[in-house]
Amino acid sequence: MIYLDNAATSFPKPEPVYQTLDRFARTQLANPGRSGHRMATEAERTLDQARHTLNQFFNGEEPERWIFTLNCTDALNMAIKGVVNPGDHVITSDLEHNSVSRPLVAMERSGMISLTRLSSHDGYLDPDELRAAITPRTKLVALTHAANVLGTVQPIELIAPVVREANALLLVDAAQSAGVVPIDLRKTPIDLLAFPGHKALYGPTGTGVLYVGSRASVRVWREGGTGGDSKHPVQPEELPYRLEGGTPNVLGIAGLAEGVRWVAGQTIEANRRHEVDLLQRVVDWVEGNGDGWRVAGRWEPATHVGALSLIPPDQDVFPSQDLALGLDASHGIAVRAGLHCAPYIHRALGTYPDGTLRVSPGPFNTSEDIEMLLKALTEMTAGVL
Repeated sequence: MIYLDNAATSFPKPEPVYQTLDRFARTQLANPGRSGHRMATEAERTLDQARHTLNQFFNGEEPERWIFTLNCTDALNMAIKGVVNPGDHVITSDLEHNSVSRPLVAMERSGMISLTRLSSHDGYLDPDELRAAITPRTKLVALTHAANVLGTVQPIELIAPVVREANALLLVDAAQSAGVVPIDLRKTPIDLLAFPGHKALYGPTGTGVLYVGSRASVRVWREGGTGGDSKHPVQPEELPYRLEGGTPNVLGIAGLAEGVRWVAGQTIEANRRHEVDLLQRVVDWVEGNGDGWRVAGRWEPATHVGALSLIPPDQDVFPSQDLALGLDASHGIAVRAGLHCAPYIHRALGTYPDGTLRVSPGPFNTSEDIEMLLKALTEMTAGVL
């Protein structure tokens, strides 16, 4: 299998991640903080070390502000529903994944909030248009860092000060950027940062993280056991336990921490550049002899992650879903077709409801993998156009 669906989840994982998961599952997989025996203590230490690893990697304020979640969707819901109040105004964009859009639309339809959705331009947001959209009631600005359909990296370094000046909170969905685009929380005033562990941080699925900055007070998301503190009748106030009720996925977190350490040992820019260079071959093919194929969004390698959406030459003749199935069945190539859980940008692109064919290489893909993809696409459309 040639795996080119890393924007959905990375595969394969680095070998140290597999080794850590196996070793931890066999020797340390106890319930952290719930018992005083050695294995439980080691499991709790694994969580603490993972928070320190994340805090160092992203240059956060303190380790206790890193909350482990079920996935990025869970983290985004915690942030949105934990800070927004009735009557608030929220700003988002047409680039967003449904993990951001659906909670906000549900709140808007219930009459709880008013919502402004910024339009992107060829896949990029304009900070000046954001500034113009802010009102005195704006409580939250929730934006993706890198668009999952287009791979375009948004100018968060320019956006964050605009939000801070308005005394609003900035929530960044870093699902496609954490691990491949540098994020420095001391330099960029991000209040809430959400991301999964299973994409460019190379942990297992079922892992996610929410960073809660000092300006954000997030309401309790779920109540339950917190291990060391059982005497209080309600959830404790201090982080991270305030937002981490229940037994955590300590095995997954151990794998996530190892993935972060592996990324930290690489060069983030080198990983991103490798993936973008592979996609440049696809762009060159489209521009040179793609026979009607188009690239969705504006292709700017310097502000792009390893995700690229292709628009087939004729969706009636070549539905993206059929092409993806054909690539899998006949050529052993995995890509993702459809709307990618981001319908608003597809409406803006004119690719709704069929969607696009998304190609997302990872650090272990090669130029030969891309050549096989392009050869397969050429063969599948040959003689029809």
